[in-house]
Parts: sequence; structure tokens; C-alpha cells
Amino acid sequence: MYFFLMALIVILIGSIGVMLQRLFQGPSVYDRMNGLGVITADVILLIVLFGYIDERPDMYVDIAFAFAMLGCVTSIILAKYLGGKHL
Repeated sequence: MYFFLMALIVILIGSIGVMLQRLFQGPSVYDRMNGLGVITADVILLIVLFGYIDERPDMYVDIAFAFAMLGCVTSIILAKYLGGKHL
């Protein structure tokens, strides 16, 4: 089980690396926002996986949930800013 979780962590870190390239070199703003969303989802999964490795998933799920709420609010604020509407 430990090796399976480590393989998933390596795959998620690779996905974050690819999305960082998309985030910094994306041809449009929408590609960059998409990259940011995927990075946020991958970090949430990494937090939960670290919780299972540490054998304390209950604490890490709470942290991941807080991070997900923060990412959602940030995405909404960024989309409103890019849309040109006032907050």
C-alpha cells in the first residue's frame, strides 16, 4: 500500500510540474486559470495522500477542505477581476 501511495504522489507531482509550465507559458489567460485549477486539485489530493501515509487522514482531510474552500474563493475573485466586473 505504501508503494502505491508513493507512486500516486510521484504522478501528482509530475502533473503539477506540467501544469506549472502551462501556468507560466500558457498562450491565454484561460489556459493559465485552467492550470491553476488543476494545480489546486492536485495539491488537495497530495494533502489527503500525506494524511494516509501519516495515518492521520482525519486531520489532513480538514486541512484539504480548508485549502479547497480558499482555492474556490480565489478562483471566483480572479474570474470576476478578469471579467472586468467590479467586486
